[in-house]
Amino acid sequence: MTANRIQKLTSLLANQIAAGEVVERPASVVKELVENSIDAGATQIDIEIEQGGQRLIRVRDNGGGIHQEDLPLALSRHATSKIAAPDDLSQIMTLGFRGEALASIGSVSRLSLVSAIVNHPGWRIAIAGDAEPVLEPAAHPTGTTVEVRDLFFNTPARRKFMRAEKTELDHIDELIKRIALSSFNVGITLKHNQKLIRQYLPVRERETTTERLSSLCGAAFVENSLHISAESAGMILSGWIAQPTFSRSQADMQYFYVNGRIVRDKLVMHAIRNAYQDVLYRDRFPAYILFLEIAPQQVDVNVHPTKHEVRFRDGRVVHDFIRHSVHDALASEHCEHTEHKDYHHRAADINQTVMREQMALYRVLGAAESDLPSPRPSPANSRISSAEDWGRERETSTRNPVDCGREKVADTGNLVGKSRENTHLELAVPRLGNALAQLQGVYILAENEQGLVLVDMHAAHERIVYERMKETFAKQKIAVQTLLVPITISLTEREADCVEREIDFFSQLGYQVERISKETIAVRAIPQLLSKGSTEQLVRDIVSDLLTQTSSTRAQEHINRLLGTLACHNAVRANHQLTLPEMNALLRNMETTEHSGQCNHGRPTTLQLSLADLDKLFMRGR
Repeated sequence: MTANRIQKLTSLLANQIAAGEVVERPASVVKELVENSIDAGATQIDIEIEQGGQRLIRVRDNGGGIHQEDLPLALSRHATSKIAAPDDLSQIMTLGFRGEALASIGSVSRLSLVSAIVNHPGWRIAIAGDAEPVLEPAAHPTGTTVEVRDLFFNTPARRKFMRAEKTELDHIDELIKRIALSSFNVGITLKHNQKLIRQYLPVRERETTTERLSSLCGAAFVENSLHISAESAGMILSGWIAQPTFSRSQADMQYFYVNGRIVRDKLVMHAIRNAYQDVLYRDRFPAYILFLEIAPQQVDVNVHPTKHEVRFRDGRVVHDFIRHSVHDALASEHCEHTEHKDYHHRAADINQTVMREQMALYRVLGAAESDLPSPRPSPANSRISSAEDWGRERETSTRNPVDCGREKVADTGNLVGKSRENTHLELAVPRLGNALAQLQGVYILAENEQGLVLVDMHAAHERIVYERMKETFAKQKIAVQTLLVPITISLTEREADCVEREIDFFSQLGYQVERISKETIAVRAIPQLLSKGSTEQLVRDIVSDLLTQTSSTRAQEHINRLLGTLACHNAVRANHQLTLPEMNALLRNMETTEHSGQCNHGRPTTLQLSLADLDKLFMRGR
């Protein structure tokens, strides 16, 4: 059999092969053209589509335009104005940089490009398949218009894989949504078959940002999202994260941008999922729109054909920064006095300690509040003491719960005296209000300035106990159980190298591991709290995480699950009758507890009904 000889591919065939990576469907063409417009400094982009993009794709912008002499180069491979030297690859800030998109698109369609720069006439160039490009003058304002007709007309095999017109349009619509979320200063219109279906006005002022968010992600997302802004180690993370109660059944509202480029990075997704792990219900997915600004030298965007993935130089630092930033934002949502901590892995038998503190807190607070004069009912709210006293009460709430209660008992006389002397001073009602009653031994009814607050007693106390357990656990020295017979685990050489590199990390988790051969490790000690689990499987999972994501929180997740189970079993049960002081103590505790809006299973703990909501229920004002 004669071997085939090596030969150089024709320019058309090479471009069509490149188009296989760049041009997957009509939405891919729109992506490349719109990104070029943004790189050109456009503030208005108009997109016209016919038959789902199969017949026509036209993108017009008001950017800087292309010089007449550069038009032929614009349609050739590996020609770009965005990089010029090898060092430029390490500091890319534009969306495009390879200079092959237009050539690839032109090889599988009939493409024409019209452009004009400031104070110069416009020029038009056209190409179809392997035909020679034709350059001619054309009237055009400053900017560029690219027209792509009959996509895949010369590659029937690719054309067969195109979906229905509506499906292709949906992909284009979702793409435009992603771009509009990252370019608030750019106005975008989308027409399909001469009908306007989307119009996103440019954001000129900060106040109008909410309008674009609402039009892109819905009013419900805006109402249930938290704005986040964090900076550390030369990185800035900003954007919006949805509250855990606004979770999704699938990951269809997750947008993450690195220096303005949308990415789907496993490390980033893992970090955000970890931040939500204690507050998300079962198999639900968080919703977020986040923007990471990082020095271009710290991230490589040239690792994926369509640039959907990136590689960070120090992935562990980026992972921890994102996780802590999102976690702290979620934790501070329902907490008035919170010191955000990085909970490390500690081991101890803390169940009884925490429960004793909780019961002591409720007894002491109940005794202290029972000595206070009963608040007089008011149409707007209830007053319990002076603003000065309430400020001191809030300060003490951040200290040890038992000490806090003792100080309240000791200070009861002064508190009562001052409240009588300063009855003219009005105090704002706490965020969760003052308890009114208990409903069927399950729910607490409270009144705050907005209206009525419903609290799931068990879920709320479960979260409080769980956070106290984690805090106590983090402060205590790790308890390690030495194994009488070490557990030997067979790994690949690459995995064993990873374990040897991360010996200190395993020690922090409470594992004593040792490499005993090229592909075998021995586990000689394990965390006492995880002694009943599958040590071999957990170690394998940790190694897998370290190899793929440069970090692992598996051991922490296992410990948290055990603490969550203990908290659930020891929280106050349904049908347990509480006094008003005990209910108020529970509400005050919630106000100073991280993630108090959800129990550790992800269920909501509180429900706010405003007066307007109650009026609607009773059809008042109609």
